[in-house]
Amino acid sequence: MVFFLQNVVNALQWGSFYALIALGYSMVYGILMLFNFAHGDIFMVGAYIGFGVATGLLALSSAAGVALPGWFVLVLTILLSMVLTALVGVTVERVGYRPLRGAPRASAAITGLMIGIILETGNLALLGARRISFPSLIETATYNVGGVYVTNKKIMIVVVSVLLMIALHQFIHRTRWGMAMRAMAFDYVVVPLMGVPINTIAAMTFAIGSALAAAAGILFGVAYPVLDPYMGIVFGWKAFVAAILGGRGSILGATLAGFLLGFIEIFVAMVFPSTLRDLIAYSIILVILTFRPHGFFGEPHSARLRL
Repeated sequence: MVFFLQNVVNALQWGSFYALIALGYSMVYGILMLFNFAHGDIFMVGAYIGFGVATGLLALSSAAGVALPGWFVLVLTILLSMVLTALVGVTVERVGYRPLRGAPRASAAITGLMIGIILETGNLALLGARRISFPSLIETATYNVGGVYVTNKKIMIVVVSVLLMIALHQFIHRTRWGMAMRAMAFDYVVVPLMGVPINTIAAMTFAIGSALAAAAGILFGVAYPVLDPYMGIVFGWKAFVAAILGGRGSILGATLAGFLLGFIEIFVAMVFPSTLRDLIAYSIILVILTFRPHGFFGEPHSARLRL
């Protein structure tokens, strides 16, 4: 039982990353009916922006002779990086996707792949191919709860992730802009004719999704402080699978599917060799989609949307 609970804690942390990234995929797909295949690299960019912000804040505090608390630096890093990465997301939408809004969906998908390559190559050109270490902002404290070891970082990652998901849910369901986004997801063609500014909604969708991906990137850097220019590829594709599993445009579905994917991967690796982790995990997801082809909370009419 102790071993099982220990892996539950690990799965919650791992699922938090997938869930935060999957939310961006789900929002863009649900509202604009396109797959932003550059979103995984937005996660990578957010992690590197967080590295730059954290390093800059530590350097400024050192130069000023002021020792800022690590938690304070971490909070500032998350907030500033979310804002900056949101601007990156808005730029991607404006430059890459908006000119192709009336084009076939395949054109937008290829554009997303190209944008991802541009972001990766730009990172390599600026910082080189070597991996970098995310600054250690907070000391690790380990707590023994009935034989289950939980660190303050794992608690922080899960709590911050859940709070961000709750904040997104409240925004979507309790604000006028959130209502406009839900209306756009319901009928992409008619709602703009009723005065809803599609360009504003599109930019806002990319901004929110990118900000959440940045938060995931920083939290990942806190837990596993090694950043790689290609780190967004694997996380991006797995979060994309979680978004599909959750259902078209479903915030709750993307969240649950992200955590479910984290649980499947951790517990499969607990029983089987790690080399079989992805094979078994995706086989389980394939079986689920066989019986729930629209995902957990997807609507049947989504299959008739234009591709």
